[in-house]
Amino acid sequence: MSHRPQSATERSVCFVGAGPGAADLITVRGRDCVSRADAILYAGSLVAPEVLSWARADCELADSKGMDLEQLRDWLLQRALQGLQVVRLQPGDPSLYGALPEIAQPLDEAGITVRIIPGVTSAMAAAAAAGESLTLPESTQTVIFTRVEGLTPVPASEQLSELAKHGTTLCIYLSATLLDKISSALQTAGWSKTAPVVVVHKASWPGEERILRTDLAHLAEACREAQIQSQAMVIAGPTLGARQRTERAQSRLYDPSFSHAFRQATNG
Repeated sequence: MSHRPQSATERSVCFVGAGPGAADLITVRGRDCVSRADAILYAGSLVAPEVLSWARADCELADSKGMDLEQLRDWLLQRALQGLQVVRLQPGDPSLYGALPEIAQPLDEAGITVRIIPGVTSAMAAAAAAGESLTLPESTQTVIFTRVEGLTPVPASEQLSELAKHGTTLCIYLSATLLDKISSALQTAGWSKTAPVVVVHKASWPGEERILRTDLAHLAEACREAQIQSQAMVIAGPTLGARQRTERAQSRLYDPSFSHAFRQATNG
């Protein structure tokens, strides 16, 4: 296998967000980083195999799905210390619901440069798939990315029942097996049983994406019937279905009475 060692000052590991699923939703910068890599450690259970098609023929590829934390860190560190161009390829965005701090720490301690290339996260891909906006003028200007407490605890102030009291858009990650908890938490926060919910399974994955529309009362039942048990984004909030409403506030950005740097307001 032919590799091109770097000088000591160039030793680095690049964490690349592969995006939500579809290979062509990786960023151009991420794709280019993959194409230059000597060694790539990828999350095989969540990263589409097609993303690896940009890797060189002589690039060392390894799947991390069977590794524990120490094995994963050692794999990256050993190759970076050899001066290879190393990539950690992971789903979505590396900075969200990953293990970036604990993986990067020994690299920092060894003087390895850590670079991060952002990726499209599944909340955005799910909203796009469902044709929904996550914000709406005079309805909500806030989006909360969160997850239901499971194996990983959350602070008391971040319990879903507390966050839901804001009434904003909720994008709920990693909770496909905890749908009853979602329904209960939102209703505890005062949401109606009939509040709409969109569930997108494997957003953007070619041939595998599924979109399910239901309400809080039937959320768990509907997903069980559809056999959605993993890789699902749950979106709830006041913006859902806005495209079908005739009465809603309009954005002021395009209001003829609103001036900005590129347009002078007109008076009726």
